[in-house]
Amino acid sequence: MNIIFMGTPDFAIPSLEALLNSNHKVSAVVTVPDKPKGRGLKLSESRVKIFALKQGLKLLQPIKLKEESFISEIRSILPDLIVVVAFRILPKEVYSIPKYGSINLHSSLLPKYRGAAPINWALINGDTETGVTTFFLQDKVDVGNVIEQNKCPIEPDDNAGSLHDKLSLLGAEAVLSTVDLIEESSGKVPVFKQDESSASDAPKIFKENCKIDWKKSAVEIHNLVRGLSPYPGAFTILDGKIFKIFKTALSENQSTMPGSLSVIGKNIYASTGSGELEIKELQIEGKRRTTAGEFLKGNKINSSFGS
Repeated sequence: MNIIFMGTPDFAIPSLEALLNSNHKVSAVVTVPDKPKGRGLKLSESRVKIFALKQGLKLLQPIKLKEESFISEIRSILPDLIVVVAFRILPKEVYSIPKYGSINLHSSLLPKYRGAAPINWALINGDTETGVTTFFLQDKVDVGNVIEQNKCPIEPDDNAGSLHDKLSLLGAEAVLSTVDLIEESSGKVPVFKQDESSASDAPKIFKENCKIDWKKSAVEIHNLVRGLSPYPGAFTILDGKIFKIFKTALSENQSTMPGSLSVIGKNIYASTGSGELEIKELQIEGKRRTTAGEFLKGNKINSSFGS
C-alpha cells in the first residue's frame, strides 16, 4: 500500500520504522518546519525529519497545511492512506485525499484522554492502565471511528518517560496491524464509534499544571511527579529558588505541616496534606539533576517548601 507518513517527535519513529520494514511503501514523510531554538536561535530539526533523511525518504515540511502547493504535492503521490502519529491537526482538504482516508495513532484508550497530553494525565490521575488507539480522522480532534486498541498496564514505577517509550512501541504494532487490516479489507475494515459518555480531556501541560500544592495528599503529589517526569518536571519553591522534583516514593512517616521538610540520614522527606513523601531525585534552580543523597552532600535543608 502506498503511504504518506506524518509525524514530529521520537514517539512517531517506531511506527515509521515498522512501516518501512513492512511490505508497504512509504512514499513521503511530512513533518514540521525547522524552528529556531536556544540562545543562538539555531534551526532545530524534528526527530522524524532526522530519521527520514537518514533513510533517504522524500520529505515535506509545509508551513501551512492548507497551502495549495502542499495539497497538490500530496495528490500527486496518489496515496492509498495517510498515517498520522503525533503531528498537527490535518484539514479535511488533506486527510480526505487518500483512497482509504487517513488514520491516526493516539496514546490512550479513546475516548479517554482526548488531547495533547494523554500520557501525562493518565499518570497524574493515578490510572493503572492505558493503551493506544488507531482511528480514522474526522473534522473534530480525536473523535473518529476506532479501528484497533491495544492495552498497556501502568506499573507503579512508571513515569511519563518510561510510559512514552512503552506506548511508542505498542503504537507501532497497532499502526502496522491497522494498515494491514485496511489493505486486506480494501478499506472496509470493521470500526466502532467512540462512546461520548466516556470521553475525557487531556489538555496540553502548562507551567501552572506543574506547581506542587503541598496541601494535596502524598499520593496525588507522587502521581503528579510521575506524570511530569522527566519533562517538564513538577516544581516547588525552596528559599526563593525553583526546586524540581523528578522522583518520589510514598513514605510511612506521619505528615506534619504541608510543605515542611525533614532529613533522616541521606533521605529527604516532605509532609503533605495527607501522608509524607520521600524525595529521591531533584534539581535546584541553576544546578544539575541529582539524587537526594548527592544533593545533601553540599546543601543543608533548613526551611519549608514555598518559603
